[in-house]
Amino acid sequence: MALMITDECINCDVCEPECPNDAIFLGAEHYEIDPRRCTECVGHFDEPQCVQLCPVACIPVNPQAVESRETLWQKFRRLQAEKA
Repeated sequence: MALMITDECINCDVCEPECPNDAIFLGAEHYEIDPRRCTECVGHFDEPQCVQLCPVACIPVNPQAVESRETLWQKFRRLQAEKA
């Protein structure tokens, strides 16, 4: 399951630098998450770092990008291979 950032985002700049997959970027109005790069921190951390740090709790699971834990692991491995 990729995460998403809702309209409640206050653009506090906390989440973007914490994303190990560079999935978070500043959109037209607030930060957004690229579901192709979001692994919910699988492979890096036990919990999604952006969710842990968000001061307004505006980062839920994206209902349009539901993925199993195994799929998130596969995505993590693909992203790591792209870095190599």
